[in-house]
Amino acid sequence: MTADLAGTCRAELERLRSLGRHRSLSVLSRGPRGAVEREGRSLLNLSSNDYLGLGGDEQLLRTFWSETPAGLLDERGMTAASSRLLTGTGPACAALEEEVAALYGGRECCVFTSGYHANLGILAALGKKGDLILSDRLNHASIVDGMRLSAAGFRRYRHRDCGHLEDLLRAAAGGPGRIFVVTESVFSMDGDLADLPALVRLKERYGATLIVDEAHAVGVFGETGRGLAEAAGVLDRVDVVVGTFGKALASLGAFAVTDEPLKEYFVNTARPLIFSTALPPAVLSWSRLTLRRMQGMGRERAALAALAGRLRGALAAAGCATGGDSQIVPVVAGEDGAAISLARRLQEAGYLALPIRPPTVPQGTARVRLSLTAAMRWEDLCALPGAVGGAVP
Repeated sequence: MTADLAGTCRAELERLRSLGRHRSLSVLSRGPRGAVEREGRSLLNLSSNDYLGLGGDEQLLRTFWSETPAGLLDERGMTAASSRLLTGTGPACAALEEEVAALYGGRECCVFTSGYHANLGILAALGKKGDLILSDRLNHASIVDGMRLSAAGFRRYRHRDCGHLEDLLRAAAGGPGRIFVVTESVFSMDGDLADLPALVRLKERYGATLIVDEAHAVGVFGETGRGLAEAAGVLDRVDVVVGTFGKALASLGAFAVTDEPLKEYFVNTARPLIFSTALPPAVLSWSRLTLRRMQGMGRERAALAALAGRLRGALAAAGCATGGDSQIVPVVAGEDGAAISLARRLQEAGYLALPIRPPTVPQGTARVRLSLTAAMRWEDLCALPGAVGGAVP
């Protein structure tokens, strides 16, 4: 490494420290019911996306690993050792795509290595010169990066502001290119929900293509856990549904549900799919198991929604700045230092809720993000509003 490069990196790290935005990795050991061990202490993990508690279901894990399928390498192999377009698409991948497609009404399914890869690949592949991508201002970084990599122009509409979106659609209507509207359904840092019926009406009125990232909704919303589009009754009117196996489904990878010829188009043009090593068979087989399990977890979905509502109400009563309508409950502290202090105080009270700071959230809205799971009970959380209320002005 050159002295110049080392100096530049050290200067940037020092700048991040001075802003209170320096981050580091922690080694955590996982326990039952959402507990983790950190630095010798057992803490309730409120920074995980294991929304249905399947990742901590020891019996489910034992069942999975105790089975010895006839095609051991095809079902439990630990590597694909190839990209999907070469030799990385095995029986486990094909079976998973078939099951997801059937769950979503017989549409086409394309599996990606991660949700980041999916959003990056889909937007970069679809957006061509002269096209326009309209994105909610608080969409995930993977969506932002996908827009930047595409050849299309892009604009961001005000968060959940369908009036602003319609103004942009109206201004672009009649132009030479295509229009894409992209949104998260459950916003990852605020826990609030997109108005999917309104977005569907707008995309149909103006002839746009609607892409919905259901990463934080799959498993949690809808009668069978297919996400917010299912709960809102508009699933068959969304052009591309992006879901993940890495959150409520407690696995790894992501999927896009769409119609022909888009799956074939993604296979041929989405660079993250073409140039990444495919997911291992063991991961794909585990995803099939958790996908089946989550469909029947309506009771857990209802309990999780009730738990989040109760916590949100208790935090508001304690004078905290909170919001959302999902299993993600933010507590906004404001400045970066205040969020760090709040996270430290919660850790002292037995809760692991890590501070979220810019650029993940806008300047002046640093927070702790409380991610609840179906494995938690009110008894686990009842002391939390008091701990938070004493730390946030």
